[in-house]
Amino acid sequence: MKLPFTVDLSDKVIALTGAGGVLISEFAKALAACGAKVALLDINYAAAKKVADEIGENALAIETNALDSASLRAAKAAVNDKWGKVNFLVNGAGGNNPKATTDNEYMTKETADDIKTFFKIDEAGLRFVFDLNITSAFLTTQVFAQDMLETGGNIINLSSMNAFHPLTKIPAYSAAKAGISNFTEWLAVHFAPVGIRCNAIAPGFFVGNQNRGLLFNPDGSPTARTHKILAGTPMGRFGEVNELIGTLLFLADDNASGFITGVVIPVDGGFNAYSGV
Repeated sequence: MKLPFTVDLSDKVIALTGAGGVLISEFAKALAACGAKVALLDINYAAAKKVADEIGENALAIETNALDSASLRAAKAAVNDKWGKVNFLVNGAGGNNPKATTDNEYMTKETADDIKTFFKIDEAGLRFVFDLNITSAFLTTQVFAQDMLETGGNIINLSSMNAFHPLTKIPAYSAAKAGISNFTEWLAVHFAPVGIRCNAIAPGFFVGNQNRGLLFNPDGSPTARTHKILAGTPMGRFGEVNELIGTLLFLADDNASGFITGVVIPVDGGFNAYSGV
């Protein structure tokens, strides 16, 4: 991995949830390249193990259910046994679910019966999306931040452009990510007296496994949604995963961002700044 710059993280023991995914696996690689010891937590152990093997001896893969406190406590115990207390947490677990997504962007009186409207959103899908994003961050922070009470620490959450402006079709995911941004600010205030910083990164549009089907047709051509996204992104393209790493390392380095807490940083090609006119 080619880093935009390096920082010294040799004193950091970092737990990352969702570490088998496209974005957080790259986060883990970058942090490890700067000397950190990284624990890759994911319910998909095979995915996390693959990343850990690529990183080497400073990585540990742990099968973890971020919605189960007992599983999280077991993961923390494994990290503590290997490296000592955790002083850095990345809450990366999250995502959307088709059951919490509408087919139509706008409600009309003539909406066809076979269209999945807001009124047909599945309750289980709704709960799944909120749990995957909000509950996981809450429970994971409850468990791992206890290690930081005496020595201080750093928490980075993964927010989204949806937190700034809700996107059509994905009401649950938009609301959940808005909750992550709010939770980030709450944690920053709550933990400030004990020296724990909490910030968030809000990616714009990046192509990953979860959204590829929404952005590209089976033949590889861009969907209508892709055209709308790029029209609303002044830089006119999707982001590359490596373009998140500079912001990650800036927030990770206490020397560079030691007085920064409670902020949500967009990395979005100008999407949040653009009014559409």
